[in-house]
Amino acid sequence: MWYILKTYLLTVVLFIIAKIVFMLSYHATQDFGIADLLQVIAHGLSLDLSTALYFVILPWLLTLVSFWCRVKGIIFRCYYIFIAFAFALAFTADTSLYAFWNFKLDASCLGYLSTPTEAMASVSAGYLIVRLLIVIIVTLAITLLYNRCCRFPQDKKALKPWRSIVLLVVSIPLIIIGVRGGLAESTTNIGQVYFSQNQFLNHSAVNPVFSFLSSFEKTASYIPDYHFDSDEACEKTIAALFPTESIDSEQLLNTTRPNIVVILMESAGEVFASAMPRLQQLKKEGVDFSNCFANSWRTDRGTLCTWSGFPSFPTSSIMKMPSKCRQLPSIASTLREEGYHTSYLYGGDINFTNMRGYLVSTGFERLHWMKDYTQEEQKTAKWGVRDDITFNTLYEMITHEKSPFLIGFSTLSTHEPWDVPTRHLDDETENAFYYLDECIDTLVKRLKKTPQWQNLLLILLPDHSMDHKGIGEYDIRRNQIPFVWIGGAVKEAKTIPTICNQTDLPATLLAQLGLPHQQFRYSRDVLSKNYTQPFAVHTFNNGISAVDSTGLALYDLNTQKTMLEPKANSPLIHRGQMVLQAATRDIKNIDQPVAP
Repeated sequence: MWYILKTYLLTVVLFIIAKIVFMLSYHATQDFGIADLLQVIAHGLSLDLSTALYFVILPWLLTLVSFWCRVKGIIFRCYYIFIAFAFALAFTADTSLYAFWNFKLDASCLGYLSTPTEAMASVSAGYLIVRLLIVIIVTLAITLLYNRCCRFPQDKKALKPWRSIVLLVVSIPLIIIGVRGGLAESTTNIGQVYFSQNQFLNHSAVNPVFSFLSSFEKTASYIPDYHFDSDEACEKTIAALFPTESIDSEQLLNTTRPNIVVILMESAGEVFASAMPRLQQLKKEGVDFSNCFANSWRTDRGTLCTWSGFPSFPTSSIMKMPSKCRQLPSIASTLREEGYHTSYLYGGDINFTNMRGYLVSTGFERLHWMKDYTQEEQKTAKWGVRDDITFNTLYEMITHEKSPFLIGFSTLSTHEPWDVPTRHLDDETENAFYYLDECIDTLVKRLKKTPQWQNLLLILLPDHSMDHKGIGEYDIRRNQIPFVWIGGAVKEAKTIPTICNQTDLPATLLAQLGLPHQQFRYSRDVLSKNYTQPFAVHTFNNGISAVDSTGLALYDLNTQKTMLEPKANSPLIHRGQMVLQAATRDIKNIDQPVAP
């Protein structure tokens, strides 16, 4: 029986070692000391103890079976190899992916296995080879430890059958209670290890194996139930915050039927403003919505927020749910009804995250993507065709498309591994945004020389922002994004300082065209007289943030606690919660049959 206890204790020790290695891997970018590391171990121990119990269940069962029939030791050795490989893979993936995702390993990584080329575009072959070698080495080391310390005795006398059977039976409730996390109403969960205002320390305390297993059934196609208040209170709040009609909106355009181009600039939040000087100049030439905030933190979410004006979710991607996303409203479908020709341009794999399905089902007639380029062009960037090439394609589309038209364009070069063809700035990340800025500037200068410029509305905004140089979710600047309208269709240069979201594009744009926008329930015309409660909401991995004139508030869904608020009893968190609750209800019901 001692080998089962040894298996359990060794597993707990491995989890602790993995925490230490994880933290040390980020010592250069995260500020923590020995005391923080000890607190991480102490607070994370309850989750480690519970998770380790999962891995003694099979040895427990095999031991019980061994009293009636022979169980060969090789079965245990194979089991130890299996869990050693699983642990090595989990520890390595968790430590490696955290730099890109800023959250612990979960089942969302499985969604990228269907498009491995896209999934691996952010890293080099050398990076992958090193990680593979680490997995192999760690697997061998853990296997050796298990086989040395937890060897199954082949001598039945050593097992002392009746005494062992009694101990096994007595241990059943202990294992069940341990896995459950105690006798309290709440069960084992990630939030129980959170202890700090520093999210890195909280994340370090989370067991990556438990994080993955607990989220396994909750992939990107799963929508949790969010319920913070009564349905009546929720509906009342949403109705007040999201007027669906426009009243006396200020007119920014000199035409109600411009040709429209929307450029989603990959990751180009305001944290990169200094690396994009030409964009700052364009803000002065057109309409600058200077207080706009991203709704989400990933491309698939942000793209849908922009075109459908629908909020994002912390752990779910509506774009990956074809039956739901195809029923959402869209700028493209609305303008198609008005006679607009609609097309979309992307230099990467348009099948990634069901992007093709979403675009086609919501009104885009023609798609131009990576496979429409030569083999040589497809290899110009890890993610596909680099931006200067696709910007040339965009120019050709604008100058040859029949009016009126709507063109959507997603850039891709401002993404790891930042492989752009020019070098102007020392920081490789900022240099990629400088390159994107050059591409935009070149396009605008070319278009100004064409007759198409006079009736063109060019809208620039990112799909989302990202962490940069210590600016993370606890900083109001993290999710602030540029939102700029330029072109000959714009009447005059103007700054709109009103706080808004990227989801407000559909209502604001359609109102300028004299078109109704009631179907965009969560999109507001920020120029309308009835937009009286300006605020912005953002979701990140299992969290909500909200912004108004008083500042930034954050709410953690793991702990169900407010992590930051601009003042005591701020209504911001409640507003963000109501948006999440209402949007969840709406999206869950969107494809349900209507009762007769």
